[in-house]
Amino acid sequence: MTANKPRLTLYSRDYCHLCHDMLAALEVLRGECEDSFVVAVVDVDADPALVARYDELVPVLVAGAGEEARELCHYLLDVPAVRAYLVEFR
Repeated sequence: MTANKPRLTLYSRDYCHLCHDMLAALEVLRGECEDSFVVAVVDVDADPALVARYDELVPVLVAGAGEEARELCHYLLDVPAVRAYLVEFR
């Protein structure tokens, strides 16, 4: 991972078709954006705290990390929200 690239975290489940769809859409968007961001996929079922937080909302796409993390979308990819975040990150 490159430190100067924005980091997006996709909270998902292995068996979730919406999660697979969002990841595929993110990969297309990343290609369109010249690989300008990093996507980390986190299985919510691996952590009870994540299940408690996201459970039925998955997939959830979060920008940033720690206290500055913010949810961009859930269920379906919100391309304008991701693009706005990428512009803001620069």
